Amino acid sequence: MVALTAPAKLTLSLRIAGVRDDGYHLIDAEMVSLDLADALEVEPGRGVVVIGRNDIDPGDNLITGALALAGVNARVTVTKRIPPGAGLGGGSADAAAILRWAGYADVRGAAQLGADVPFCLVGGRARVQGIGELVQPLEHIPRTLTLLIPPFGCSTPAVYRRWDEMGGPKGANGNDLEPAALEVEPRLGDYRRALEQATGQVARLAGSGSTWFVEGAYPGEGRIVVGTVPAQPQPS
Repeated sequence: MVALTAPAKLTLSLRIAGVRDDGYHLIDAEMVSLDLADALEVEPGRGVVVIGRNDIDPGDNLITGALALAGVNARVTVTKRIPPGAGLGGGSADAAAILRWAGYADVRGAAQLGADVPFCLVGGRARVQGIGELVQPLEHIPRTLTLLIPPFGCSTPAVYRRWDEMGGPKGANGNDLEPAALEVEPRLGDYRRALEQATGQVARLAGSGSTWFVEGAYPGEGRIVVGTVPAQPQPS
C-alpha cells in the first residue's frame, strides 16, 4: 500500500484574458497548494472507495479517469477532507495525486481530465493561463490564510455564463468572476460579510466560489486556518 497526499488548491487571483472561438474562457490566475488535503491509499486491485462523504459516486470521479489516462490499474481508498463544491479542487487534487504516483507528468495531457488538474499536478505556487493547461511554477511563499466555506457550491459554468451576460466585468478584488458569482448565488454575500466582520479584512472569492478567504489566521466558528505548501515531489 502506498499513501498519497492530495493538497487542495486555492485561486488567489483570476483575470479573464479572453474567450476562445469554442466558448472556453482564457484565464490568467495565481494558484497555490494548501495543507488542507485528501489522503489516498493505493494498493493492487481495482476500484475506488471514498471515506468521509456519502454523496460521491466512487464509480464516477476523476480518480477513475486519472488511472485510465496513466494506463494503470489500482484500488484507491480516498479519505475526503477537502470540502466538495467549494472551488478548492478536491477531485482534481485526487486525480493529480494518482497521476504523480503513476509517473504521468504531461501537464497539458492532464487538462483533459479537468481545468484544475494541470495545476494540481504541478502544485506549489504557479501562474496558470490558457484554459488551465499552461502552468508556470513560481517561488513558494509561505502564507497563512483563513477560509470560510459556505454549505453550498457554485456552478462554474453558470458563473462564467453570467460573466459573459454581464459584459465581462473586472472584479475589484483581483477576481473577475466575483461579480458574476454573487449574482448567480446571492447568498455568497452573507458569507463575505460574516468573514469580513470577524476578521476586519477584505474577503476575496476563490475562483468561481464558493470559498471566501483572507490573509492571516483568524480561527473561529466555521472558519478554517490553512497554510500554503510547496510542490509535491515527483516520483523518481
